Amino acid sequence: MRGIFWCAPAIAALLFPVTAAAQDITLTSREGNLSISGILQGFDGEFYRIDSAYGLLTVDASGVVCDGPACPDLTAPKIDLRVIGLPGMGEAVLPVLFESFARQRGLEYATEARGAGYSARLADGESGKTLAQISFEPAPADPARQALVAGRAEFMLSAAPEPGFAQRVVALDAMVAIVAPDNPLPRISTRDLARVLAGEVLNWQDLGGPDMPLVLHGLGPGDPLQAGLAARLGRDIAVMQEQADVTALAHAVARDPWAIAVTIKTAAGAARVLPLTDSCGFPLLPTPLAVKAEDYPLALPLHLVLPRRRLPLLAREFVDFLGTPAAQAAIAATGLVDRQTERQPMTSDGLRLINAIRGAGPETTLADLQALVAAMDGADRLSLTFRFQDGSSTLDAHSQTNLADLARLLDAGVLRGRDIVLAGFSDGSGEAAANARLSESRARGVLDALLRLLPDLAEADRPQVAGFGEALPMACDETAAGRRLNRRVEVWLRPVFTNSLGHEN
Repeated sequence: MRGIFWCAPAIAALLFPVTAAAQDITLTSREGNLSISGILQGFDGEFYRIDSAYGLLTVDASGVVCDGPACPDLTAPKIDLRVIGLPGMGEAVLPVLFESFARQRGLEYATEARGAGYSARLADGESGKTLAQISFEPAPADPARQALVAGRAEFMLSAAPEPGFAQRVVALDAMVAIVAPDNPLPRISTRDLARVLAGEVLNWQDLGGPDMPLVLHGLGPGDPLQAGLAARLGRDIAVMQEQADVTALAHAVARDPWAIAVTIKTAAGAARVLPLTDSCGFPLLPTPLAVKAEDYPLALPLHLVLPRRRLPLLAREFVDFLGTPAAQAAIAATGLVDRQTERQPMTSDGLRLINAIRGAGPETTLADLQALVAAMDGADRLSLTFRFQDGSSTLDAHSQTNLADLARLLDAGVLRGRDIVLAGFSDGSGEAAANARLSESRARGVLDALLRLLPDLAEADRPQVAGFGEALPMACDETAAGRRLNRRVEVWLRPVFTNSLGHEN
C-alpha cells in the first residue's frame, strides 16, 4: 500500500477504515484489508481524486479496487479541465491553445455553445469518446483563487503573480493609455498618467493640452485588469465613468475627445494609443521585445496558475505543451505577444544608446560608455531578461519562467557557436563603482540559478558574466518604477571570436 494515498490524513484513513452515508465511491486495497470512501472528484487514468471525511485525497489506482456508482471507465477516463479567472483574455487565448493542443495530439476538438466564458471538449480521434470537458469561467481574482484552492478548478488565469502557487507565463500584452483619435495630446509621461489615474488631474491643461475637462474611463473595481492597474499604482483608480468590459471601454473613449483610459493594447479598438514616456522623457514603447523583456513598464504577463495538488495526466501534458513552438504560434495568432525567444541586433537599438548618453550620471565616464559600446559591438540581445522582487535578489515570477526557457535553449544546444553573456545593470542610486559590483553580482546570481537547473552544463557552454552598473539606463531613476526597470540582467549573444569586452580571443 506504500505510495497509494498521497495525503497525510490518509494515514488515519488506512488505520481506521471509513464508512459514510451518501458516499459514491469506495477504494479498497488489493489485499482487501483497508478502504476509504468519498465523493469522486476526478480520475486521470493513473490516480483517483476523492473528497473524503479526511479532506481531498489523491490515490494511486494501481493499488486499489474501485467500487460504487461513480467508479470511472478505466479504459478512457473523462476528466474536467476547468479554468477560471481573467475575463476577456481567457476567451481570447484558451480556445486557440486547446485547439492547437488537440491538433498536436491527434484528438478531436469541438467548441460548445455557452453564455459567458468558453466550453469545448476533447475526444479520442479513433473512437470519438470524450476524454476531457474544457470550460472557462470569467471571474475576479479572489473567487478564482478560492475555486482553485477548493478543487473546483484545475487552472486559474491571472494578470498578476500568485504567491505560493506554481505558475506559467503563457502570453503577454501591454497596458496602454488610450484617447480619442482627435485628442491633441501627443504623449504622456508615466508620472502624469499616475496622476490622472489617481484623480489628481481634472483638466487637459494640466497635461499641456487645451482647457477642457478630463474624463477618466475605467472598468469596475472587481475587474482583474483594473485591480492589476490599481496594484501598480498603489491605490484605487479614480474612475469617473465605468464601462462593462474592455470593448465597451475602447468604444466609449474613441467617441469622446476629452476621455482617457488605460486598457490592454489588443483591445484598443478605434481609440488612439497615447505614447508613453518616463518622467525624464525616455520613450517607453510597447514593442514585442520590450514587452517580453519587461522593458516596457506596463507589460502584462498572463499567468496560468496551477493548484497545490496533482493534476490529471492530460492537464499536465497541456502545461508541458505551453512551452512548445506550436503553442506560441497559436498565441501570436491572437495578437498577443508570444513567449518565443526573440533576438535583436544591439546595433539596431540606437534608442538605448541615446538613452545611455542622455541619462549618464556624473560618475559615468566616456570610458565607461566606450567600454559598453565595445561590448555591444556585433552582439545580439535576447528577449530573455531577468528582474528581481523588490528589495531582494530573488527573481520575479516572469524571470523564473525566463530562466527555465534559457535552460532549455542551452540544454538543446540551440545557442552553441556564440558566446553567451549575462550582462548586469543597476539603477543610478549610490556610488558608481558599487553599482558596477552589484550589477555583476546579480548577473552571477542568475548564472548560479541557471547552473542549479543545469548542473552538468559543459564549461564551454556556460555564459560569461559582466557588470556594467548604471551605464545603460532604460528609464529615469527619479521614480521607483524607473529604478526597477534599470535593475536587470540581459542575455547577449556574441560571435565566438570576441569576448564580452569586445577584445579578440
